[in-house]
Amino acid sequence: MQYLYIIMLILLVISFLFDREKTKKSIIRGKNKLIKILPGYLKLLVILSIILLFSEDLIVQYLGTENILIGSGVGLVIGSITMMPGFIAYPLAGILLSRGVSYMVVASFIIPLKMVGIVTYPLEKEYMGSKATIYRNIASLIVAAILTILIGLYYGEVII
Repeated sequence: MQYLYIIMLILLVISFLFDREKTKKSIIRGKNKLIKILPGYLKLLVILSIILLFSEDLIVQYLGTENILIGSGVGLVIGSITMMPGFIAYPLAGILLSRGVSYMVVASFIIPLKMVGIVTYPLEKEYMGSKATIYRNIASLIVAAILTILIGLYYGEVII
């Protein structure tokens, strides 16, 4: 990561040597944009920090119910309001499966976790608008529910 900072600093110096005024304007413009989007990112950071306090055991407790439909519903809700990077989410899916949580319930948690962005709503609405963000989240939730049912059918956990 440090090499990126070094490269950026070298390019900034080169830019400054070629045209001082444009470089100064660019730095000021970048600073202003950072100040504009920083509150949204800070809100997101606080929400993510709270969500990462959830332990694996707590998630297993709520998802590992005997009723697969209740577990799937809870998974859709928890997955929609939670946000975590893939390198944490996918191993967590393996842990859930190893603890006896069904494939359908794991899918109902992981799919909306990666597709639905309730946590990112404040930031997303800044760029896409409130209406588009809501439509995207609803469509993603519907697709997540359909994929969950298809996975349940594939693994024989749901029979039509």
